[in-house]
Parts: sequence; C-alpha cells; structure tokens
Amino acid sequence: MTTVKLEIDEKTANKLKNAHYGVFGHSAVEICHWTKTAIKEKRGCYKNKFYGIETHRCMEMTPAAVFCENRCIHCWRPTEFYKMLKMPEGAVDEPKAIVEELTESRRKLLIGFMGNSKIDKQWLAESLTPSHYSISLSGEPTLYPRLPELILFLKSLPNTKSIFLVTNGEEPEMLEELITKNALPTQLYLSMNAYNREEYQMINRPMYRDGWERWLKSLSLLSQTPTRTVIRITLIRGYNDSYDKLNEATRLIRVGNPDFVEIKSYMHVGSSMSNLTERHMLSMEEVRAYTKNMLEFLNTYNYMDEMEPSRISVIKNANKSTDRWIIPEGSYTA
Repeated sequence: MTTVKLEIDEKTANKLKNAHYGVFGHSAVEICHWTKTAIKEKRGCYKNKFYGIETHRCMEMTPAAVFCENRCIHCWRPTEFYKMLKMPEGAVDEPKAIVEELTESRRKLLIGFMGNSKIDKQWLAESLTPSHYSISLSGEPTLYPRLPELILFLKSLPNTKSIFLVTNGEEPEMLEELITKNALPTQLYLSMNAYNREEYQMINRPMYRDGWERWLKSLSLLSQTPTRTVIRITLIRGYNDSYDKLNEATRLIRVGNPDFVEIKSYMHVGSSMSNLTERHMLSMEEVRAYTKNMLEFLNTYNYMDEMEPSRISVIKNANKSTDRWIIPEGSYTA
C-alpha cells in the first residue's frame, strides 16, 4: 500500500506564497526581514551582533511548516494551519529534496530584488548561496521524523558554517535522537515562556496533556547536550515579566544550564495581534532592566550584549568556555 505524501493543502500553500514564502511539500522557506535589511543596508540581525552570523547568507526554513503541538498566544505565525501532531515517517519528503527545493525557492525570491537600485549587488550575489541555516520559521521542526538526516545533510554541504535549531521542547525523544545520532545543530534553542505548569497552559496552550512534563524533560536534556545551547525567553507584559517570577525562571535556567540566555520582548505582529495588544510589548529599557534583575539570581552569568531594534538582550554562562563567536569577530561586519 502506497503511503500518501504529506503536503500543505492548496489553500494554505497559496496563503503562504502570497505572504512570500517558498513552499515545497510540508516544508517552507522565507526571506526574513533582516536578510532584506542586510542586502539593502548592510545591517545584520541579532544573530550577527551576538554570534557573528552572516545575515544575508542565512536561510530561514522549516520542514514542518503547518505542524505544531502548541497554540502559543504570542505566536505571530497563523496557528489555525496546525492540524496534526504527528508526521508519519513514510509520508515525509527526503531531507535532500527539502534542502534543494527550498534553496531554489529562496534563490528565486532573492532574484526578485535584482531590479532594486538600493540593493548591494555583491551582498545579494553572496546571499544566493546560504552558509547559515535557521531551522525555525513556523511549525515545530522536531516533529519532522527525519530531522537528524536533515541536519547531517546540511552539515555535509561545502558552504555550511552554522545550523540553528529552535524547538518548543515538546518532542524530547527527538532531542535524544539528535544526540545519539551525532546530528546536533551548531546551536540549539529551547523556548521558555512560562515558569510553571499553570502558566505553561495559559501561554503555550499545548495540545499534549503532558506538555509541561515533556518540556521539563527537554530542559533536562539541554544540560546534557554537547553543542552550543540557548534558552530563549519571550517576555509578555502581564504574563511572565514580573520580578516576583525571577526565582522560578532562574531555577529552570540552572536546570538547563545553557551557554546563553536570550531575553526578548513579545512583538505585536502577525497572528498574535488577535490574542494580545501593543501594551503587551516591553521596551528595550524594560528588557534590559529585567535581564539585569535576573542576573541577581544567576551569579554564574554575565550580561553579554543587546540589540535595541529587536528588543533583545543576551547573557552568557561564565562557567562555560564557549566562544560567543561562531564566525570569528571582525571577519564579517554588517
């Protein structure tokens, strides 16, 4: 019996394409705001400022564009598309096909900027060949059952310099598989938006009944993961930003023991606008103050950097020798 291949339905695919996504099967790619800024103004994103990533050569993609276990109130992607909690292995696309098709879709999207007189032609030409891959974009990439193969294929490409993977932590078994198959990304992100079960239910709105327990297992795995690790906190005013929650938050951070912790304000964009308001955003001053208050509970971390346009700060684990720079400082400037 032939297994029917998973693919994004035509109506949803058209919506994504109209929003300037490239779509292939169940996967998608997009030219993010900061890549466009880089080829227009030679300015980089926070990943450039914090870690040296070449913004214009970063490909933001997902092998699970319409699959996610959560319906987070702050998610700016359309969550009404997320209809399945499993992606059967026999129904998914090959990793090589995903990468090749999405790379070509990304190239076509970038070629559209050729006629823009404000574009830096050299940077645009360089951008056509990705050297950094951010596996995030939309959906939950750890639902893709062949993720280890996908990461290993990306690592095998001659131009690859880094791979970032962002997960909500609902699939700890996949994180274990990445570890055992030596298929970890350059930098692994675990999202942390709630500090206890009640908050987790309210903010992340998990489809799994044991969503909080699954996330805690991923948090524990983070401390055992032999690659660069990051906990990413999205602060939402009135939900998880009060100083009396810092003790809970930092207790969890100590369990995960990541190399870095990024603290970012919720941004009032996309689908999140139906759940939250502009009032729920924090200013850079508030993000900075929250971060510095957090450091009073985390004496093993130091304030590393910040980026005001993205309303984000980052602290670094002083007990780890991890170099902040993936691309050596000064070798690439945006």
